Parts: sequence; C-alpha cells; structure tokens
Amino acid sequence: MTDRKRRTRLTDAGVARLKPGRTEYIVWDSRVAGLGVRVRPSGHRSFVWHWHADGAAMRETVGPAAVITVEDARRECRALQDRVGPDGTIPPPAPLFRDFVLGEWRSSASARWGKSRRNAVDRTLRKQLLPAFGARPLDRIGRVEVERWFDAYSRTVPNEANNALQVLRQILNAAIATGVISADPTRGIRRNPRTKLTRFLSAGEIERLHRALDRLVEERPSRLAQADIVRLLLLTGCRKGEIQKLKWSEVDGETLRLERAKTGPRTVWLSDPARAILARQPRNGNAYVFPSPADPSRPRNSDNMRTWELAREEAGIEDVRVHDLRHTVASQAVARGVALSTVARMLGHADPRMTLRYAHVRDPEVEAAAERIGTVIETAMAGGEMPGAD
Repeated sequence: MTDRKRRTRLTDAGVARLKPGRTEYIVWDSRVAGLGVRVRPSGHRSFVWHWHADGAAMRETVGPAAVITVEDARRECRALQDRVGPDGTIPPPAPLFRDFVLGEWRSSASARWGKSRRNAVDRTLRKQLLPAFGARPLDRIGRVEVERWFDAYSRTVPNEANNALQVLRQILNAAIATGVISADPTRGIRRNPRTKLTRFLSAGEIERLHRALDRLVEERPSRLAQADIVRLLLLTGCRKGEIQKLKWSEVDGETLRLERAKTGPRTVWLSDPARAILARQPRNGNAYVFPSPADPSRPRNSDNMRTWELAREEAGIEDVRVHDLRHTVASQAVARGVALSTVARMLGHADPRMTLRYAHVRDPEVEAAAERIGTVIETAMAGGEMPGAD
C-alpha cells in the first residue's frame, strides 16, 4: 500500500533509517514534487518519481538508494521533469555515451582517419572520455559536468585537454545530427590558449646542426641513419613518424606518397638534397627505409633519437624539439613569401588554423609596409601628392 501523505525533507541518513513494513510504502520528498523513496517489505529502498499524464498516474524508478544519494536522486528527478513531452510521457532514454561512441560513432568516423589519428582518438577515449562519461546517457551529460572534467584535465596537460574536448564535441555533434540529443553541453567552453609558436631554427643554427651531425657520424658511422632522419625532417617538413616509418613503397621518384599520414594519404615533393639522402639508404630487401637494427622487419624506434639529442647539445640548441624542425620549414617558407595556402598543402595541414600560426613570421615585412604607407599618408596630409595616385 502506498502512503501519499507521508512527506518530509529527505536526507541520506533519514533514508538509511527507514524500516521495512508488512507492505511497501513511500516517503515523499518535500523539496522536489513527485520524488519519493519506496521501501519494500524486503528492506530494499529505491527512489521513484511520480507524475500525471492525461489524468493517469505515471511512475519512473530513479535508482536504488544504496547506490545514489538524495541529491543525486533530486538531480535525476529534475532531469526527468525536463524530458516529459507535451503528451505527458517520457521518450525512451538516450543511449549511454560508451554505447554510442563505440558503436555508431566510431565505426562511421574512423573511416576518415589515418592510423595515427585513429590511435590518438582511441587513446583519448580510453584514458579520458569513457572513464568520465561512459556510463552516462548522452542526454544526461550537462555543461557543469563537462566543465569540471575539462578544468581538472587542463590543470595537468592543457593541450591534451584541448584535443580531448574537440573529440567530445565531435561525438556530441554527431549525436545531435542523428537526433539523439538536442544540444551540445560543450558549447561555449573555451579551449586553453595555445603556447605561441616562436621557436624555429635560424640559418646559423641550421648550419651548426648540420656540422654537428657530420661530426657525430664521423665519430661513429652507425649514427648515420638517425642523422639522415633529422636531415630529412628538416628538408621535407614531415612529421617524425612519417619519416621514421617511411616505406620504400612510398618513395616514388621526386615524391613521397605517404599512405598513413596523420591527416590521411598525402604527397610530399622532394628536393635534390632529400632525394640524395634517400638514394644512399641501403635497401637489403627491407620494407622500411630506416629499419630497426634489432628487427629489420620493423621501423626504427621512434623514441630512440640519441644522435639528435647529442647534435642539438653540440649545436647549442637544447631548447629545440624534433617537431621544431617542421616549424622551421614552414617559417622559412613563409618568410620567403610562400603563400600560407601553399604551406598548408606542403605540410599536410587539414585545419587551416594550424598554418595561420606561422603568419607572424612576416611581421617585419608588415612593419616596413606600414612605414611606407604612413609616409605616403603623411605627405598627403601636408598637402602633397600621393605617389601613384590617379
């Protein structure tokens, strides 16, 4: 028998003290209309929510009181109230985040990814998004919940937090497109500011690095493969993994036809010095241009860059990362007037915003232009004639 007259401000301690009777009963919360805790003769206690639709009494089980708190039950109850449709019914619950992601979303999205991108997304899902949101229905993931997760992650690795937020947005936007949810709870959450790109090698530093590599190889010829990887990175602007895992099948005369680049298959044009480096690599029937010394059937270990570490120390550029070699190629191209759109194609940027980071390299040219234009305007202000004017 249900007792609808018993109403109180529910607390966790009070719910825990409720004793079973000969029949089940419900104690109603005075804070949230329709929320109650049902106590069965067996002693099992669960939160329920009652409402009316077209004059008929409706009931939804919120969850067992042994697992969720009163405040959790109130939040769930308010969420249920928001889901009640015009006819008074609650539509079927949205799928759990993990079910949607590992099913419909990933199978569709991964078809557009290269291997590197697929591995990065899977790592983000495994380490961050599934632990944080996996057990939540998609329509129960709220803005506050996402902000707390993002803020906590940002305190440790802000750039990775940005990447994870982007993946989460893609998932939620896909859920909106398929009608699973109606709003994106990440909307308005601002990404962490990126560190401004300022480090790339000058001509003098490039020369010192080249001489250091030569000396290290002369000292120990076994360092030649690592030295040539560094030189190719600097000559092509490729990513480290694209060169270290380069296959002979991807070397095609004057180009590299990369099969598994980060942003998908792409073509890299080779200069004469780059082709010369590739031409001196022994083939020996190996699939990889730079095979592992321990197991030639595999590429060289991407973490083993001892020759690079020694070379940058000798060249006095300890603050330069391997990826800064790629920045150097882009920066030198922009400084010499190469259009940003061309640089984007050269580096294989899928997002134009990545290339815009190099726009600052030509600031001296902008400053000089501003100075010239200012002189012309100043002349006009003094009553003189502007050069080139009609």
